[in-house]
Amino acid sequence: MSSDDELAERLRDGDEKALRTAYDRHGGAVLYLAQRLLGNRADAEDVTQMTFVAAWTGRDTYDPRRGTMLGWLLGIARRKAVDRLRSAARDDRVTETVRAQPAPPGGPETPERVLDRLVVADELGRLPEDQRRTLELAFYDDLTHPQIAAVTGLPLGTVKSHIRRGMATLRRRWEVDGAALGSRSAGPSRAL
Repeated sequence: MSSDDELAERLRDGDEKALRTAYDRHGGAVLYLAQRLLGNRADAEDVTQMTFVAAWTGRDTYDPRRGTMLGWLLGIARRKAVDRLRSAARDDRVTETVRAQPAPPGGPETPERVLDRLVVADELGRLPEDQRRTLELAFYDDLTHPQIAAVTGLPLGTVKSHIRRGMATLRRRWEVDGAALGSRSAGPSRAL
């Protein structure tokens, strides 16, 4: 059995068997940490796999003088688990934003309309807090720019800038998604 130092050297040299040995030796600890952080076995297994893929692709970054291989792998696993938690939280926020929106008048929504609303909600979640808040107040609460300035305490010019930049970001995203999904007849304002 080779030491972790020898294993690290083989791993950095691109020896795929070294990756398997590292997994056999440390995979259980990585899985345990991921499951403790995530509370879900399936997500923990995904994070474990992502950890060893990241270790393989970033194998040249491991330096045994800075810590053990297990410590390095657990650091990767922790970052991957945190990414997973953040992604889940973002997904929950998007879902809640969509659920909070009133149903559009005039019959059931088409799948395309639901997809449009999801894209807009997702992009709104990515905007800086001030931009997102001003757009939500403008479109969901139907407030004027001066009313938004009064509610938020922001200067009127800043409110207008936030709305303009936020809409530009939404428009760019819409164009990218529209190109990827095929042309759509409606822009982002229809889904808002």
